[in-house]
Amino acid sequence: MNVQGADCSVVVRTVHREMNIAYAEETLRDAYSLLIEEAAIEGAGNCKAVRKAAGVTGCVVTPLSINATPLLLYLAFGSAGKPVSVAKAGGVYRCSLDLVPQQDSGRFDLIQDRGGQRRFFSGCRVKGFELRVMREEDIKLKLDICGENPASIFEYAEKENRPESERQVGERFNGNNVGYKINGIEYQNIYGVTLVSRKQGGTRTELWIKRAKQKETATGGFELPDCIEKMSITAQLVRQRYGQTCFGTFRITLENLVMVSDETNVNSADAVIGPLRYYVSGAVSADVFSCGNEVLQ
Repeated sequence: MNVQGADCSVVVRTVHREMNIAYAEETLRDAYSLLIEEAAIEGAGNCKAVRKAAGVTGCVVTPLSINATPLLLYLAFGSAGKPVSVAKAGGVYRCSLDLVPQQDSGRFDLIQDRGGQRRFFSGCRVKGFELRVMREEDIKLKLDICGENPASIFEYAEKENRPESERQVGERFNGNNVGYKINGIEYQNIYGVTLVSRKQGGTRTELWIKRAKQKETATGGFELPDCIEKMSITAQLVRQRYGQTCFGTFRITLENLVMVSDETNVNSADAVIGPLRYYVSGAVSADVFSCGNEVLQ
């Protein structure tokens, strides 16, 4: 997830929400195409071309926090159900997300604030995303953005004050507090995962699992299976103020994973942490929790 971008402020705006992603690295820029005129029979035979604005391209990279996670994961997955109240959780609501192709996902707007200039990108969609979960690191999400409309200058009213709660993104999720279950069994030797999805012309999703390769034990060892029927990735916050409710939690579920390759470097005498590459041939979904019943899409 190496991005040669800039630190800035990015505002995400949907039909129901407007949230400032306070810390974000982005490469949002205008996209261009060429109108090419074929060469004439006579003359030097040069093809002439005129540059034409073709919308927006680039990406946004941001950590996942307790307040921003429901909206950001909705943008990545593309489809959200209605919020459902969680029993005995005191006003906590669960929203289910489904991974859908780019053309089936909802549109949203982005407001980029970089160097004192605000630019407005309307009608954006996510053509792919990368979710990186690693120990000792904040969980980060990269959204690959596309859109057909060119950018315009955006001006806030001088006395406009947006709600303070929409500017505070809250505590961040960390890779140290993530649990992994494969076929109903919890694995402790997984160091981190990277979920990569491309959504143009259908969803194509891969999961890279970095696990510690350990010796087999009497119970069968810690090696991951070649075929996984169901895998869940559950991230939680550390603070005890959330109690036993689901607030401060999100869960991603993947079905029917098939191992493509084992990228482990075996030429090492020490403990090996090697990546396994899986292709996700089944459904990909997520459950996010919030303290309000606002509609995401």
